[in-house]
Parts: sequence; structure tokens; C-alpha cells
Amino acid sequence: MPERLPPPGPSFLREQTLRVGDLTWHAGMGRPSVGPDDWWLTVLWVRDEAGIVSFRDAGPAAGPPPEPPLARLGPAFSGGLSGLILEDGGRLAIRLGLVAPPDAEDRPWRCPLAIRAGFRFEPARAATMTSNQLASEVLTAFRGAVEGLAGRRPAAG
Repeated sequence: MPERLPPPGPSFLREQTLRVGDLTWHAGMGRPSVGPDDWWLTVLWVRDEAGIVSFRDAGPAAGPPPEPPLARLGPAFSGGLSGLILEDGGRLAIRLGLVAPPDAEDRPWRCPLAIRAGFRFEPARAATMTSNQLASEVLTAFRGAVEGLAGRRPAAG
């Protein structure tokens, strides 16, 4: 796999600036679509000038934890969308997957910080929002979740 993948295309919304330590990146998302059973689907990524950054770049400075990055990203991401994601049978209707797998199973953080995401939104809440507002909420929650991966506060400013 190349050192950096290019973004999968232009961002559907204006990219959001993301800061981890002294690094400045940009979070973007592909055009959302509605799939089977009303799942709202999109691709999200974080890039710098050289392309998609690695989950390892966004991880803790002391080194990546043993669990895969989605195990950390998922709860923070769903928390950022609290009240917007449908709860179905006691589980939140959110699915996350990597766009590209890690080079080695024993190094799960060494893969591009790009994910496929699927959501089913709470119908009453989603009905009050435009598709761009929903997309903005998702991108903002994703940005915040990525900033939290490092376990340190984003740089001020």
C-alpha cells in the first residue's frame, strides 16, 4: 500500500479543520446516499497535504493501544451523534468499517484514516433537518471523535 492514499474525491461538505497536538488536518466526507432499510451511508476521511493520514498518526503519542482504532473511534463518534442515531433493539443503528485494511493484522492502527459509515437516524429528529444539516452533524461528530483518538486535547486556536 502506498504511504498515503489520495482522498476518495471532493468532500460533499466543506472540509472541517481538525487539530491534534500541533498538527492541522482536514476532515471530509463523500456524498451520502440512502441504502436499504433507510441506512444513511457515506465515506469519511482525514487528510493533510500529502493525502489520507494514518490512524497511527492520530493515535496516542505513547503508541497505539491494543484494540483496533474503530473500537475507540466508534463510541466517541456515536456519542457525538447522541439522540440522532436510532436505537433498535437496545443497540444504536451505526456501522463503521475501514476503507482499506491495515497492512498487517498485528498492527491495526497502520491503515488510512478513512471509514465507511452507515447510520439509521431517529425519524422524528431527522425529519426536522435537511440532508446538509444531517451531513454536517455527522462530519462534526467524526472530526471530534478523531481529535479524541490521541487521548490528548486538540491544540488551542
